Amino acid sequence: MSLTEMSKKAQIPVSTLYERLKKYQNTLIKKNTTLVDFSQLGFSARARVLLKVKKSELEKLREFLMGSNALNELYKVNNGYDFMAEFIFQTMKEMEAYLDMLGDKYGVEKEEVFYIVDELRREEFLSKSNLILLTHPQDL
Repeated sequence: MSLTEMSKKAQIPVSTLYERLKKYQNTLIKKNTTLVDFSQLGFSARARVLLKVKKSELEKLREFLMGSNALNELYKVNNGYDFMAEFIFQTMKEMEAYLDMLGDKYGVEKEEVFYIVDELRREEFLSKSNLILLTHPQDL
């Protein structure tokens, strides 16, 4: 949505909107990105995986995952797991081999794999024009 459109919907001047966005650019907006349909590129195997590892291997696994080309997202989580990762591969066979390697090499004690069958909604929070948050949450 253009600044002019946002300005009209929020009923504030474009200059004010621009200044607010500029003010929070480095804290509110982490990254501008494109959402890709990976299956169109031949990557049809996608899964979210919960991983629990030996404490002694935690940092080694984190560093390995951060450098992995197959990793799309990585989160530190709780409730009996250490990480939640999203992996993308061309085939299920490649993904299974990769997860087996993680288990063998990095002391994965427990894993839960959730294969993504269909994407129903993604990156939609606050994307509707009537939900635009024009002030920083601390200012509310």
